[in-house]
Amino acid sequence: MLVARAKAGDQAAFGALVRRYRDRIFALALHLTGSESDADDITQEVFWGAFQKLDQFAGRSEFFTWVYRIAVNKALNAKRNRNRRSETPLEDPRIRKALAADASGNPILAAELRLTYARLLHALDRLSPEMRTTVVLVALQGLSHGEAAVVQKCSPGTIAWRIHKSRERLRKAMSCHPPPIPLDVRKRAPTPMEIPISEELGRLLHEWGLPAFAQA
Repeated sequence: MLVARAKAGDQAAFGALVRRYRDRIFALALHLTGSESDADDITQEVFWGAFQKLDQFAGRSEFFTWVYRIAVNKALNAKRNRNRRSETPLEDPRIRKALAADASGNPILAAELRLTYARLLHALDRLSPEMRTTVVLVALQGLSHGEAAVVQKCSPGTIAWRIHKSRERLRKAMSCHPPPIPLDVRKRAPTPMEIPISEELGRLLHEWGLPAFAQA
């Protein structure tokens, strides 16, 4: 077991854990902060902190939920600090990364998706930190309600309630705009720890029945 070997001092085993979860931690931090530089810093800090505190990991939960909890706390702190400084990225990297895959090189589709994703992320970012984190963990990253509850230190019932209310609020926020247009997105059920960030926004639109918009 990689975690046991890493705790015993096997640096190669810890390196394998980093490679297994690094992309997921980066995507999580990016969704919660909206900043690539913050996400990069957080990803490095998470694994450096995990390495230093590995002897404190008791194994009562999965290793990935432990590092997710560290990442969530750091990302929310970074977001609060950025808001206090009134810093806004000139280009949302979440949109750029999604368009790189979802638009398939079609400039018309890219324009439509850019508008849709911008509105979706605006609505997502206006949720409370707890609700936004729940949406990212469950709807975007594919964690179960139980896993998300471990990360956020609450009950699975609370996670279910947050998902329900977040879906209502996102749908209401995005329904205040023009009628939806068809959007071809992947319909395969998500597999935890295997979904690249570029597919996440389109999947959320499809699975939650949120509207997509034509470029005005």
